[in-house]
Amino acid sequence: MYKIPANTLFLGKNLVYVPQCHSTNSLATELSQKAETPEGTLIITNHQMAGRGQRGSSWEAAPGENLTFSLILKPNFLQAQNQFQLNQAFSLGVLDYVKTKLTADIKVKWPNDVMINERKVCGILFENQISGNELRHSIVGIGLNVNQQSFQYPAAGSLSSFSQQKYSLPVELEELLCQLESRYLMLKEGKYEKLKTEYLQNLYRIGETHRFSNQEVEFDGIISGIDEMGRLRIEVEGNERVFGVKQLTFL
Repeated sequence: MYKIPANTLFLGKNLVYVPQCHSTNSLATELSQKAETPEGTLIITNHQMAGRGQRGSSWEAAPGENLTFSLILKPNFLQAQNQFQLNQAFSLGVLDYVKTKLTADIKVKWPNDVMINERKVCGILFENQISGNELRHSIVGIGLNVNQQSFQYPAAGSLSSFSQQKYSLPVELEELLCQLESRYLMLKEGKYEKLKTEYLQNLYRIGETHRFSNQEVEFDGIISGIDEMGRLRIEVEGNERVFGVKQLTFL
């Protein structure tokens, strides 16, 4: 079904297709332990039965209607403390791709969900293997809703639900991979500040008052940015606080 992309340098050049699996991230983790597995290896499936999201949540995807895949990266040029830069690069890559498909309010919801008009169309999960102070491997799991029309959760959407078009998944995969590779190459070239600036420019709710929950305590705050560790900066009653992924829920 899927072919090797013609217009990338290395992302997807080693493509592993499985009709169905529990989790492409799990398969990618196994392959990443083999020395002969090249960077950019892509594992893709039509039916992911136990896809994972942030905070241990599941990822809903109807079989054969969406893109569900994982990439194996070897970002040993990054120190472990800077691993959030991967989030920025790949979130922007997905954002770039979606912007070629739709004219809408398209944002990155911290840390790395892509939203169209307040509805989530893409989730990204990073699972990093750290050796000393370096990133040895990074598994990037991406679930992009493409043709699915109905969802269990009303906060979800797809490209098709907004455009009313039907998309060819192999064609869209190659276009997406090109955008992701372009942003990853920016990261390899050390363009950290440019990536961070663009990430903040496209950050969902930045500069706006929003309601959050922190360990079941609700509060209003204004997102002001991210710190060097990728934690979210929020101004609460005149004081700036920082929150990690597992510490904060958008309400």
